[in-house]
Amino acid sequence: MDCDEKYDSIQEKLHMLQTAQGFDDPLDGVMDTLGPYLPKDCWDNLGSLPVPSWLGPKPPSTDHSKITTENFISFIDNNGCKKFADEADQFVTDQILPDIPCMVGIDHSLTGGVYSALSRHYGKENLSLIIIDSHTDAVPMSLLAEAIQYDMDTNPSSLHDVNDPFLYNRSDSYNASSFVHNLVTQKQVDPKNLYIIGVSDYPEKKFLRIKDVRIKKYTGAYMDLKRMGAKIITKKECKLNPHKISEIFKLISTPYVYVSIDMDIGANNALEGVRFRNWKGLNEPQIHKLGHAVAEIFSDSIHLAGMDICEIDPRRAGVDYPSGKDRTYVIAAEIIKTIAFNMDKDTGPST
Repeated sequence: MDCDEKYDSIQEKLHMLQTAQGFDDPLDGVMDTLGPYLPKDCWDNLGSLPVPSWLGPKPPSTDHSKITTENFISFIDNNGCKKFADEADQFVTDQILPDIPCMVGIDHSLTGGVYSALSRHYGKENLSLIIIDSHTDAVPMSLLAEAIQYDMDTNPSSLHDVNDPFLYNRSDSYNASSFVHNLVTQKQVDPKNLYIIGVSDYPEKKFLRIKDVRIKKYTGAYMDLKRMGAKIITKKECKLNPHKISEIFKLISTPYVYVSIDMDIGANNALEGVRFRNWKGLNEPQIHKLGHAVAEIFSDSIHLAGMDICEIDPRRAGVDYPSGKDRTYVIAAEIIKTIAFNMDKDTGPST
């Protein structure tokens, strides 16, 4: 499900700027790499949930009249993402539990649906949530819109258009940039059991000193999370002090852990096949170190409850670029091997 409303995404869909050979469904792209490595008695590919063709990453030409900013905004603001997250919740509840789900998808808001099913199953007090992402995904749309309006008011070089009607009167819907906020406010995750790793959008100190109420509310969304006990580690901290991540993970005391990987953690560096490329992410060795740090959590007393890989863009993933073939699917498969199957990169099970 790809409801990205941004101009570049819409133009790609309308003009089909993707290779004909690429996968339409990111699950197929990951499984093409992952499948040969997995012991057949340890997993089962249950397929994909149905998505209307106009909401897919490669809509057919017959849907082009629907591929508009207005339609995507309407879908998001009317909680369309929540509907699909609820379907993922139901699928996990009905067809997977008590086994371990592993979702491969595009829109990160779907994570909330899978996590909600597990939170009910295990009890939120028994389940921690680790999110590896360039974005914190915990800012309501109204606060983000007001921060953008502040930028337009005060920054002569602002990239935003003051006449853009979609920067005003947005509803606080459930979507990819706010689903973590929703999980917290709906008390489906205890903030003390929430770990967000690798973010690039955490406000710099200079923004915390701005008095404008719009910025104070925006930065307050991040500060409130930390005050409630969430652990937020920036990308800069991941690079400068990678051992800090393992130290933070030692605080986990719940018997179960859910792991969500947003592949934009490596955007413009390790890979190109993701929707949001507004930050330069980690390189491939750094991503694999993160995966191993997560894998080291699990023991006789702490178990993997489920995981997902999200924000893959099938129009770009696996494409041949001048610098070489994109490795989004390969890296995603290796992350799953490491975390879910305790396999080393490009090898069989670890001993």
